Amino acid sequence: MKTYPNHTKNQLQAGKIAIGMGLRQARTVDIAAIAKTSGFDWLFIDMEHNSMDVDTAAQIANGALAVGITPIVRVPGKEHYHATRLLDAGAQGVVVPHVDTAEEAQRAVANCKYPPIGHRSMAGAQPQFAFQSVSMGEASNVVNAETLVIVMVETPLAIKNVEAIAAVPGIDSVLIGTNDLCAEMGIPGQFGHADVEAAYKKTIAACLKHGVHPGMGGVYDPKLMEKYIGLGMRFILSGSDLSFIMAGARERASFLHGIKL
Repeated sequence: MKTYPNHTKNQLQAGKIAIGMGLRQARTVDIAAIAKTSGFDWLFIDMEHNSMDVDTAAQIANGALAVGITPIVRVPGKEHYHATRLLDAGAQGVVVPHVDTAEEAQRAVANCKYPPIGHRSMAGAQPQFAFQSVSMGEASNVVNAETLVIVMVETPLAIKNVEAIAAVPGIDSVLIGTNDLCAEMGIPGQFGHADVEAAYKKTIAACLKHGVHPGMGGVYDPKLMEKYIGLGMRFILSGSDLSFIMAGARERASFLHGIKL
């Protein structure tokens, strides 16, 4: 039976960092090979802050499997179909935003995992098996093992409840949405603030206690990234295609305008 292993899950289980590229501008499947060649481990297919439709996200997720980069989708909400439509189309992970309680984390697991872990509806032939005919029992076990369930904590309430969230069976990673967290704390953009660092330390401790991988998004200053990775962050959203395009474009434009005529 041919299966596509979850590269990011393997990286994390080996104690390494796994770095992701956010997708805001990309709309074609070649972004998977581009990101893989650039050294990324996973794609952050963002359906919360993006106009990308389900069909485009599904095509990118499917195309990512063959090149060995993990397709992970941030869904726009907490309904089961937000996650399952993309999982059925090849996604190997789902990020559920704005999870504040253990009950919401349990719902995320129930939506993304097949019985007996969750209550996801059984699909037919799937991209994860190269559309081979696989028994439902075998398929459910393999897909459950390979699918990453990631919940985002983005409010002081979520940080207060982070240990209970991390303790939910089936959660693979707790990802801090630092932009929203700072905004909710009344310190927008202050990613190095002592209260943010305290939230990071609390989240990392909860994850380590329960065998979950701590993650961060929204922090892109190299010194802060290095600091928080040093504290224990491992699942790292490293930036978006738009930010990378603009950084390269600015550098080239600055160079060319600086040439003396």
